[in-house]
Amino acid sequence: MKNYELLTVFKPSLDSEELDKAVEKVTEEIKSYEGSVESVDKMGRKKLAYDVQGYRDGYFTNLVVSLPAASIVEFKRNLKLNDNVLRFMFMEVSKKAQTV
Repeated sequence: MKNYELLTVFKPSLDSEELDKAVEKVTEEIKSYEGSVESVDKMGRKKLAYDVQGYRDGYFTNLVVSLPAASIVEFKRNLKLNDNVLRFMFMEVSKKAQTV
């Protein structure tokens, strides 16, 4: 399994309880693909550079996850279908960055 960094932007209309449930839903989905969540960093509400689906800001979260390579395409597709996610960025963490 490889390590990845997942930056997600959730809708700003979610309250703190709904945001926690949305993040938990993403982590449960990762576990359903036989992956694991190394860390979750809720960075808070931030302004977006441009309007996304009519929203000017969003809740940013950063997750470091381990996933099998075969399940990445399906996981990304499910993130696109999630109504609470405005945008996401999925990056592979290099071995050099893991040791620092």
